[in-house]
Amino acid sequence: MKRTVLFVCTGNYYRSRYAELLFNAMQVKGWQATSRGLALSSRNRGSIWPPVLERLQQCGFTTPDELPLPRTLCEADLAQATLVIALNEPEHRPLMQQRFPAWADRIAYWQVPDTDVLEPEPAFQRIEAGIAALQKELSGS
Repeated sequence: MKRTVLFVCTGNYYRSRYAELLFNAMQVKGWQATSRGLALSSRNRGSIWPPVLERLQQCGFTTPDELPLPRTLCEADLAQATLVIALNEPEHRPLMQQRFPAWADRIAYWQVPDTDVLEPEPAFQRIEAGIAALQKELSGS
């Protein structure tokens, strides 16, 4: 039975989706990733931010043919996940405290701000470093 890492961001359009796809592409034995958003935006177009797919290809990974539209986080998602990681603590902890107060202190937080604070290139690099460290931790090496 696979264990699940749930990546959470605000819109489930960029950061959490990249973390999910990259983690799954790296094939951590016994683990799979999924992602959700805390406050989906009607400004987003399509299922994913196109630079996410471009970055995956630049890293040598194939991109899925079909991707679901962004999905909103619910209590069941949190309960079913083995590990939950929100992508930016200053942004996501208040949303977690507001919407899922019992979970706000039970999840891990990374420091990957959205594009209004951090350019995509360093954000992608932070996510990649986080995934590499997580892969190492989960594989026991």
